[in-house]
Amino acid sequence: MNLFADIRSLVLDALTAMQGEGTLPADLDFANVAVEPPRDAGHGDMATNAAMVLAKPAGMKPRDIADALAAKLADDARITSAEVAGPGFLNLRLDPSAWAGVVKTVLTEGADYGRSDLGAGKKVNVEYVSANPTGPLHVGHTRGAVFGDALASLLAYAGYDVTREYYINDGGAQVDVLARSVYLRYLEAHGQEVTFEGGTYPGDYLISVGEALKSKVGDAYVDQPEEVWLDDVREMATEAMMELIRVDLGMLGVQMDRFFSEKSLYGTGKIEKAIERLDAQGLIYRGVLEPPKGKVPEDWEPREQTLFKSTEHGDDVDRPIKKSDGSWTYFAPDIAYHYDKVERDYDLLIDVFGADHGGYVKRMKAAVSALSNGRVPLDIKLTQLVRLFKNGEPFKMSKRAGTFITLRDVVDEVGPDVTRFVMLTRKNDAPLDFDFDKVLEQSRENPVFYVQYAHARICSVLRKAGGEGIAHDDATLAAADLSGMTDEAELALARKIAEWPRLVETAARTNEPHRVAFYLYELASDLHSLWNRGNEKPELRFLQEGKPAETQPKLALARATAVVISAGLAILGVTPAEEMR
Repeated sequence: MNLFADIRSLVLDALTAMQGEGTLPADLDFANVAVEPPRDAGHGDMATNAAMVLAKPAGMKPRDIADALAAKLADDARITSAEVAGPGFLNLRLDPSAWAGVVKTVLTEGADYGRSDLGAGKKVNVEYVSANPTGPLHVGHTRGAVFGDALASLLAYAGYDVTREYYINDGGAQVDVLARSVYLRYLEAHGQEVTFEGGTYPGDYLISVGEALKSKVGDAYVDQPEEVWLDDVREMATEAMMELIRVDLGMLGVQMDRFFSEKSLYGTGKIEKAIERLDAQGLIYRGVLEPPKGKVPEDWEPREQTLFKSTEHGDDVDRPIKKSDGSWTYFAPDIAYHYDKVERDYDLLIDVFGADHGGYVKRMKAAVSALSNGRVPLDIKLTQLVRLFKNGEPFKMSKRAGTFITLRDVVDEVGPDVTRFVMLTRKNDAPLDFDFDKVLEQSRENPVFYVQYAHARICSVLRKAGGEGIAHDDATLAAADLSGMTDEAELALARKIAEWPRLVETAARTNEPHRVAFYLYELASDLHSLWNRGNEKPELRFLQEGKPAETQPKLALARATAVVISAGLAILGVTPAEEMR
């Protein structure tokens, strides 16, 4: 049940009837007609923009349309008033029975309340994290991991067939640097003094890998030239780092469906196949690029390269895919990887990148557009930086990692649930301040506590009801008489519950899981407000002492709230608290 969708259908039926009567022209498009919560709750329960969006194509004044529409809607028993505001907005108030119906629906449908068929089973690939396999995940990866995982869960909840995917960047120079770093730890395990130079990785996390290499090959690689040991050490080190990354992701509750190796693209003809696909469309040519805008690097020189005509698909400049020496650029395997995804017949691709990949967005979208002939959209979400604080000061670096703050540092401090929720309290493209002290505060200013406390409060009430012998299973509560649910605080909570299905679809359409976190905070706020009003008006308390028949309707509202909080937290990957400790 989606009450907002139901009322929108009512509006559309009324508009269609107005067309039949000749009040409106017959050839109007109703696609942009919306029914949504009003910006000011004092204006009503719902509002529709129908008159505003139809006035111009209908050649009529918005207010004339709104007046006629209001008269039609007033005939429906669910509508208690339809008031025209301003130039033609229409504010609707619903009978309390409509909100009571929402509560009963939640208790009947349970965790399925709010699930949507919006996606209609369309296949979506969400690629996220995809960190270089050179060390443990850092705090920036943490935000991308949480965002991508929550987005994948949101889309699945909205009816999409979702694949979670990790692209292993194991085909570039960085894995050679990793291998050299492990080799230094290997020499160290043999008692040699080593110095980490030339961009090698000094983190303590490679000590055990060096020791494992010693156990595997003994002294066979000691003081040997690089060509003797590089391939073997690279493979072993990459596998060790990917195992480390899998464990890190597991600490956050992130489980990938697929890991795709960049290395698998080389020597297999996959890169060549993707480039041939572009070439067949006349999008590959030999040319010389203009110098970069701004300050030109001293080593820049005009040279002929193999280029992708990405400007034909929305990019600002054409992009090199093969260097003058015949080797592939970094962009070429990325093209091939996305072509592989296109060939896997996905209907939508989503990439979650760090903020430093902003310059990559247009070229990657151009490539997917060309490779799929415009069939497969690519949405790229950038996650901005996370600034960590503790005791009012920037959080110090991890000694284990050497140069950065790890995912484990964060999870060890506050746990996975707090980590995940807080990472979603800002839109992905906005910087986020993560204060270790504030995220553990037990106050309204701490969103994760405020939401969890709401759920725990409800669980406590239900336990007490059980202790008093009051039946509180969902079926019993769904059958309770909710006609007495008339206080504004009760109706405000029921109205917020009714917004959940609409919120799910809005968040899924925009690929914005932070909307779920924001909504849960608002829902918790309404629950706490009702709870506090019970201190002033005993008749609003969820437990009415000695009055089970009056208690059950109030428990129904509380339990419905808990069902929605639990569903929302599940999308975010957070376990709902049954009691606060």
